[in-house]
Amino acid sequence: MTRRRPVRRRPLTLLALLLAAALAVSLGPAPGASADADWWAPTARPAPDSQINVTGEPFKGTDAQGNVRGFVDAHDHIMSNEGFGGRLICGRPFSEQGIADALKDCPEHYPDGTLAVFDFITKGGDGRHDPNGWPTFKDWPAHDSLTHQQNYYAWIERAWRGGQRVLVNDLVTNGVICSVYFFKDRGCDEMTAIRLEAQKTYDMQAYVDKMYGGPGKGWFRIVTDSEQAREVVKQGKLAVVLGVETSEPFGCKQILDIAQCSREDIDRGLDELHRLGVRSMFLCHKFDNALCGVRFDEGALGTAINVGQFLSTGTFWQTEQCTGPQHDNPIGLAAAPSAQKQLPAGVSMPSYSAEARCNTRGLTELGEYALRGMMKRKMMLEVDHMSVKAAGRALDILESESYPGVISSHSWMDMGWLERLYRLGGFATGYMNGAESFSAEAKRTDALREKYGVGYGFGTDMNGVGGWPAPRGADTPNPVRYPFRSTDGGSVIDRQTTGQRTWDLNTDGAAHYGMVPDWIEDVRIVGGQEVVDDLFKGAESYLRTWGASERHKAGVNLAAGAAASASSTEWNPFVSYAAGRAVDGSRSSRWASGWSDDQWLAVDLGSPALVRRITLDWERAHGREYRIEVSDDGARWRTVWSTTTGDGGLDTARFDGVTARHVRVHGLGRGTQWGYSLYELGVYSS
Repeated sequence: MTRRRPVRRRPLTLLALLLAAALAVSLGPAPGASADADWWAPTARPAPDSQINVTGEPFKGTDAQGNVRGFVDAHDHIMSNEGFGGRLICGRPFSEQGIADALKDCPEHYPDGTLAVFDFITKGGDGRHDPNGWPTFKDWPAHDSLTHQQNYYAWIERAWRGGQRVLVNDLVTNGVICSVYFFKDRGCDEMTAIRLEAQKTYDMQAYVDKMYGGPGKGWFRIVTDSEQAREVVKQGKLAVVLGVETSEPFGCKQILDIAQCSREDIDRGLDELHRLGVRSMFLCHKFDNALCGVRFDEGALGTAINVGQFLSTGTFWQTEQCTGPQHDNPIGLAAAPSAQKQLPAGVSMPSYSAEARCNTRGLTELGEYALRGMMKRKMMLEVDHMSVKAAGRALDILESESYPGVISSHSWMDMGWLERLYRLGGFATGYMNGAESFSAEAKRTDALREKYGVGYGFGTDMNGVGGWPAPRGADTPNPVRYPFRSTDGGSVIDRQTTGQRTWDLNTDGAAHYGMVPDWIEDVRIVGGQEVVDDLFKGAESYLRTWGASERHKAGVNLAAGAAASASSTEWNPFVSYAAGRAVDGSRSSRWASGWSDDQWLAVDLGSPALVRRITLDWERAHGREYRIEVSDDGARWRTVWSTTTGDGGLDTARFDGVTARHVRVHGLGRGTQWGYSLYELGVYSS
């Protein structure tokens, strides 16, 4: 759940921010379509209901190389109407009582939208709108109306029929938005909302199954491992993955910098989410919490969210100068009067230096524990809302373990980290912006995708209060021309009709999820076929990242408990900084050298072993210039890796495998005025 940075035109308050029939014949289904029954057509669709307006059999199977085909939306919020107290997003993705019940406005919006508070402060104007959904849909859903249901099941069905094969449903809520919003019909506990949204997703699967004759027969399939997902796509159906995007997972908020959760809470929470079927998640979102600091929001939006940060945690965002080229979004400095009125008497917004672009808060000790817990459970980490300090440390940890499970799902990660993500085996998508800006972003990163042989994806963020592509206009010289063929060539897609309303991307924009195929066609027209080809490879790349995460095995640290020696040891009458402290498996102890440049730490592995990866968990006193050396006898050393740009933290040195009994870290230039100090040294064969 995020916002596109370029589109906000009006100051927002806390509530908003935290808160052709002939052509069809000529384009008929491709020759050679299956002679089997129309397995994709339900036998008992509710009546009345939305039209799908796609003809032709959805493609099945894999390509000649065994790769799945199709698009992936790595960031959607099907059930967000159940979060935020239950009344922020109006309408539901399905209802046993039918479409008239599912697609109706919130009660407080009748008769003319006067009380549509969240709608008018996000869209502008006075909030007045025709609240009727079915059958007229005069005013909603719309690309710029952020409070109305966009994920009706039949609209998702249209996207599937148009070529989408993987959809990540991020379970989402925010306790602060819930608490300050006037209308709600339930409590604001975030984990309670997450549980409900997960259950409703399973209920929607059963709802679709019933149309097709029973359990397991529908096209909407929740999957819990990558092989299951591949089988679903092979059958031509939609693989649905559960994720989590919330501000206080497991109750892990922080108040006045004091964590409100424990390691036990994290373990219980991760175990519960895994049982629910969740396989990816954000550790922080919008507000700093006990796990990590966040990537800022900009402008009035940022100011309002910073107010929410204070109301939730008792502290405002704090900034510092960045230590590298990566930086967080510019912090919100524009006034947001309505939000600022929420602050207690005597409390005012802090000022920020334009030179300080980074959140002081990174990945906390509890955050590292949660990340390692996710890795043990083979879950994937979403990094888009992490501060660069938090994301950098998270990538350090993932690299130290060669763990590929890292996702950037909607354009909110600093692009300076993109190659690190791809090098690990991770997957990235672009936010569902207009065709021009989406295509430009895709082309900007095309060389990296080609280098690492990966496809691309998109994050619609539907129901995520972010805004979606506006229409390019009926008079655009290169419009989407209906009907058009799907990317695979097997289906024909016409304008989408629900009730009395027919949507046209050229004049309506991406008003709801059913417009995803139309938007992809617009991307093809504007950005070229090569962009869409990359998108069509997205499902395979996403599943490769997931599968590699599942197959990952933690390496055995050959240095653990090994005999260690050093050129020197810092003397302290109360604490030992002996060499063995760097191989005792504890970050509460460390080796520290004397305060001069030429120092070393060596370990004897006991017998010759294959060595190809070294991890160094530095204390603040790190090495700026150092090399990794190996030896057969502990006397004659050869260099296998070196750097002159060490910046501390958690370093990983990789090199072609060598056989050696002794490994040495040889410091040549200190990064601080002190000596060299290592919490832990890791030596690995893999």
